[in-house]
Amino acid sequence: MKIMLASPRGFCAGVERAIEIVTRALKIYGAPVYVRHEVVHNKTVVADLREQGAVFVQEVEDVPRNGLVIFSAHGVSREVKRRAEERNLRVFDATCPLVTKVHLEVAKAAREGRDTILIGHAGHPEVEGTLGQYDREDGRAAVGRATNGRVADIHLVEKVADVEQLSLGDPDRVSYVTQTTLSVDDASAIIASLRQRYPDVVGPSKNDICYATQNRQDAVKKLAQASDLILVVGSANSSNSNRLREIAERLGTASFLIDDESEIRPEWLVGRKVIGVTSGASAPETLVSGVIEHLRAAGGEFLGEQGGVSEDMTFSLPQELRNHDSLRHNQR
Repeated sequence: MKIMLASPRGFCAGVERAIEIVTRALKIYGAPVYVRHEVVHNKTVVADLREQGAVFVQEVEDVPRNGLVIFSAHGVSREVKRRAEERNLRVFDATCPLVTKVHLEVAKAAREGRDTILIGHAGHPEVEGTLGQYDREDGRAAVGRATNGRVADIHLVEKVADVEQLSLGDPDRVSYVTQTTLSVDDASAIIASLRQRYPDVVGPSKNDICYATQNRQDAVKKLAQASDLILVVGSANSSNSNRLREIAERLGTASFLIDDESEIRPEWLVGRKVIGVTSGASAPETLVSGVIEHLRAAGGEFLGEQGGVSEDMTFSLPQELRNHDSLRHNQR
């Protein structure tokens, strides 16, 4: 049994930034630090931050007035920000900058009075936050001047069949954005369907699906072609991790999503010649190491990493957290 490791894999720049925001806030302000929703979708990361003093809550109303709250990497709606202001909360926003880019695209479409199609998965925190960026008052104002009072809106599409169900006021004034963690292939199929139905649809100048998601999907495709089993390290609620598992399965390779090595079933390994291992963008490398060691203990020979794209993207922290030494001085 041979073991191969995908590259790139694991933490992306947005996840690293979000985790660092929580850990620095804990160092500077002390526990508890409140975080709305899981800062990233990984059980191990969340458990570690909780042990350090982070308190994960569902809504800003669960944070004491005048308290400190961190928004997760997935982003929040305008309404959530408004409610945080009402409670006079100190906010550190850990929204991934690539998600913020999509938010700005949605807000611009509303100001232009365009119906906007969001391609994504219903109920995912990123999707909820993005839907909440569309200001219908902006849309009414723009459309009222342009097209006799037609009200523009934002619409969620999850699959190609949903495109046929759309009913838009003005087919000539349509734009689309996507959730950043989608399957590139799935999103491309939906976008093609949108372009066929609405030839003048306007898309983002640069793909909304993030660089890390695309790189990890490309890597797992390559790995799946050389393997007869793929293990994806990531939590069940991680969108990008689920997409990696699905991509391997579509290529005809058995694939399982696991949080860590304890979830590997012995029967999965029977008769396997090559096992490929990868991890989602919110999974720590320590978990991958645990999986590799488990497979080696089961008789596998580790062949090392597959060659892949090198990533050097970084995102800056909020200024107050970057300058925490001077901040501490000012607080004295």
